[in-house]
Amino acid sequence: MEKKWTSAVSVLVITAMFLGLSGVDGKAAAERADLVIKNGKIVTLDPAINLTEALAVKGNRIKAVGTTQEMEALIGPSTKVIDLKGRPVIPGFIEGHGHLPALGRVQMMLDLTMARNWDDIVAMIAEAAQRVEPGAWIQGWGWHQEKWDKPPRSVIDGLPTHHDLSGISPHNPVRLTHASGHASFVNGKALELAGIGPDTPDPPGGEIVRDPNGQPIGMLRESAQDFVRDAFERYQAQRSAEDIRAEQTKQVQLAMKKAVSHGITTFHDCGVSLDTIDLYKKLADEGLLQVRLYVMIKPDKTPFENLAAYRLVDYGNGFLTVRSIKLFMDGALGAHGAWLLEPYTDKPESTGLPTASIDGMTRAAAFGIEHGFQINTHAIGDRANREVLDLYEKVFRAHPGQRGLRWRIEHAQHLHPDDIPRFAALGVIASMQAVHATSDGPWVIKRIGEQRAREGAYAWRKLWDSKAVVSNGTDAPVEDIDPIANFHAAVTRRLPDGSSFFPEQRLTREEALKSYTVNNAYAAFEEHIKGTLTPGKLADMVVLSEDILTVPEDRIAGARVLCTIIDGKIVYENDAAIRHGGS
Repeated sequence: MEKKWTSAVSVLVITAMFLGLSGVDGKAAAERADLVIKNGKIVTLDPAINLTEALAVKGNRIKAVGTTQEMEALIGPSTKVIDLKGRPVIPGFIEGHGHLPALGRVQMMLDLTMARNWDDIVAMIAEAAQRVEPGAWIQGWGWHQEKWDKPPRSVIDGLPTHHDLSGISPHNPVRLTHASGHASFVNGKALELAGIGPDTPDPPGGEIVRDPNGQPIGMLRESAQDFVRDAFERYQAQRSAEDIRAEQTKQVQLAMKKAVSHGITTFHDCGVSLDTIDLYKKLADEGLLQVRLYVMIKPDKTPFENLAAYRLVDYGNGFLTVRSIKLFMDGALGAHGAWLLEPYTDKPESTGLPTASIDGMTRAAAFGIEHGFQINTHAIGDRANREVLDLYEKVFRAHPGQRGLRWRIEHAQHLHPDDIPRFAALGVIASMQAVHATSDGPWVIKRIGEQRAREGAYAWRKLWDSKAVVSNGTDAPVEDIDPIANFHAAVTRRLPDGSSFFPEQRLTREEALKSYTVNNAYAAFEEHIKGTLTPGKLADMVVLSEDILTVPEDRIAGARVLCTIIDGKIVYENDAAIRHGGS
């Protein structure tokens, strides 16, 4: 009883503070609300506030929470009202790791995610080749050889050769990006334009996969993709700058539209160019950023000293923050690019690929700590994660006066058991993606064996129990940008065949929701304005069709986003039953 009374008092005190009242009795509110949400279940995630049924918004901030009767006292002639009819409201989902331009770009490419096998992909390319002009590039995204129902006819290293694509598209270069984004498959015309032949050496941090005679088969891992990327950019250079910028703007707009339809109110954009940040600033200046962005700079070949001018916090009325640098230590497990301590079980001649030098990474980390940038490093394999933890620890020791840096490891997917406690000890955030566990689960043991998978693959529970901060995302477009599916994966670890992938690593429902809200806000230094539905914080929230914290487990995946509210404004609606308008 004492705890409940304390929480109730906290609600009244907080609400009174923002209303300028001694209590919330509905008699005389000093200011009317712009939006009132009533007759629902307000999941605040604020430990000081009990579950409530109504909420009021003034401007872009949460004004008060409480009972429907209390919030109705704040309704004026111009107040918009949403009657939830018992539905839940939660803090807006924060996409903790995604790729916004790519999310839009793949909507303008061939969708290979549902291809059952290589034959399906060849048929899609054959059809596309009939529609395009000679010389135009054909691009697709999302294939994954481990998800095909049968192997290709000609197999090298578990992969097809380019000859099928080259035969049906001899005059059009074809570039098909792996679902992970860490490999591409191309045809002979693309190899020709990229200057890749039998004598082309593997670049540092990359691999040109070859047949026994040394001929490239069309598969390019990690930095070897740069050859084809450069060839595509030469093709793009024939277009006007206006056309290119218009296409990039459309991609961002498509991505934002998809994000808000899934209840995403903030998007951690993991690795973009300075040119893309310039586009974001332009959109912010024009009031066209529909989703709040927390952006990580991908330096590529940009001198570090040029990055300092791009650091921004709460630009564009709080819609654009750029205060992180994205680094890469290795590739992806699906493409055999993750850097491992021991060889792959299904490729014993390989331990994967480091994609950067330790010296270069150390220089980048030192720049970050000296210029107020958070460092967020992609690391999937256990060797890559250990190297990054070692590097962070070294930099931290060299700067003992720096505290609260909140540096992150993006993915933290496969860990040696000895390294799991180091996240909490060093204050390093494990920026993970729950849905990767269930998407990759059917083939992970094939890659690294059962013991390594059990000890450290997608070790959510172990990291959480070690007191590490675990944040959550989808890695969109690598996976669908669907927080509900991701939440379901975190709490069930359910595979497509109905089994659970090491279920001892599941999170509770409240933990899983916090990983997508509270922890993602913390991972971006934004917990003071986001992550909970607390009076004074930004009015970013989502109305769901089901209470994912309490419904039977088999109904979680069917929950839908009915309404997305950002900055106090309704930016997405998907239910005629939710009415809003004047009181």
